Amino acid sequence: MSIIGVGIDVAEIDRFRESLERTPGLAGRLFVERELYLPGGERRGVASLAARFAAKEALAKALGAPPGLLWTDAEVVVEDNGRPRLRVKGSVAACAAELGVRSWHVSLSHDAGVASAVVIAEG
Repeated sequence: MSIIGVGIDVAEIDRFRESLERTPGLAGRLFVERELYLPGGERRGVASLAARFAAKEALAKALGAPPGLLWTDAEVVVEDNGRPRLRVKGSVAACAAELGVRSWHVSLSHDAGVASAVVIAEG
């Protein structure tokens, strides 16, 4: 296996919250339903959403930031053990396949008002 790309991104949580409040429908353009809500139906916290957004930005950077990627074609899911992973489809899956990406590694964090993510695309 070899590393095809690495991406990192940060998002200021308060600024992200303001963007969501200011722009109706933004959350629906950035996230799939499973990312917005916890399994019990409660809305996910803004820090968690900001980290997921940072992961999508980092994923785009790991792919070389090609035009035409859809935010909802990348989903951050959390395994039962708490480990985050990426599920890709559509435009993101097509770009990844073209580059030879076979697996993803993702790390999320949020602290001190900042959310961050690192994504590694491996082929």
